[in-house]
Amino acid sequence: MKFKKILEQIGWPRLIIGLFFILLIVISPFLGLHLTDIFSDVLRRWAMFGILVLAMVPGVQSGIGLNFGISLGIVAGLIGSTTAIEITYRHGDNYRPWIDLGMSLLIAIPIAIVLGFSYGLLLNRVKGSEMTVSTYVGFSAIALSNIVWLALPFRSGTLVWPIAGDGMRNTISLEQSFGGLMSDPAVTANQPFPLNLLAFEIGGVIVPIGTILVVLLFCLLMWLFLHSKWGIAMSAAGENELFTRSNAINVDHMRILGTVISTVLGAIGIIMYAQVFGFLQLYNAPLMMGFACVAAVLIGGASTTRASISNVIIGTLLFQGILTTSLPVIKELMPQGSTLSEVIRIIISNGIILYALSKAKGGTQNES
Repeated sequence: MKFKKILEQIGWPRLIIGLFFILLIVISPFLGLHLTDIFSDVLRRWAMFGILVLAMVPGVQSGIGLNFGISLGIVAGLIGSTTAIEITYRHGDNYRPWIDLGMSLLIAIPIAIVLGFSYGLLLNRVKGSEMTVSTYVGFSAIALSNIVWLALPFRSGTLVWPIAGDGMRNTISLEQSFGGLMSDPAVTANQPFPLNLLAFEIGGVIVPIGTILVVLLFCLLMWLFLHSKWGIAMSAAGENELFTRSNAINVDHMRILGTVISTVLGAIGIIMYAQVFGFLQLYNAPLMMGFACVAAVLIGGASTTRASISNVIIGTLLFQGILTTSLPVIKELMPQGSTLSEVIRIIISNGIILYALSKAKGGTQNES
């Protein structure tokens, strides 16, 4: 009976996905793969996506549901990062990573607040159709950003195409900016103590402890906010609108608050993602990021009405862990020179997303 209760709390989906993840890790050494490389990649991917997945929590708790419109925050973060690089270029400084990172956040957050507030007003006018509208907003934000990348009057050779001189590059290297600042031992080793401990190698496993601590810090701040007066009011607005109104709480304001926080976390999340990845990806590259974040939090045990910090931590680990381990394992199982491994990885990733979305239905689930 006790085992059955534990099984119900974990849920069959997470149990099956978790066992599949463990299976991939177990068979990896038998295929000639190094576990140290796999663990390094899993930690890296978890740190990359942690804050982006966390951005789902305030949206769900405030009642707007799964925020596919996180692309608004992602665009704000990309604008902040590219603008910071351009400012560095115009001031003639070649390498000042911490200033670039700080400026990226300072520019991105106000933009995200404005976009999130406008987005929240829109969602308040389409109650009951939030997921449909947010999906449309997410795709539209990426489409409109393509025009922005072509129109911005930037001149930095890192940002614009070198021949035409107009339009931003598809992929922008952060090697001379804040790339790997808290995740790459080769970069952190050149920093003064204690900053040189922000990433290190132990037993062959690269630990991006700086980025992990940032993710955990934002998880802690979100937990504290959800247990504050404003956070409780926001969660109440998402759970029972009629009861919340009867207690003189403005539900629309709480929904806007959740939307703004979600959008801001999206902006911060994409900057931290780029810091670990080492590149900014523009144009249509972030198009499906919202789906990956939604799938991760759902796999972690969230629903369209309730989400917790543990859902974020567990879901990100399972989703990114499977994507990270499946490609090298499948590649070893395929004939040499075959390109089917990438195709199968895409099938697995999209299959997980599809399965997670199929479980996105109303109703409060028990938190993990």
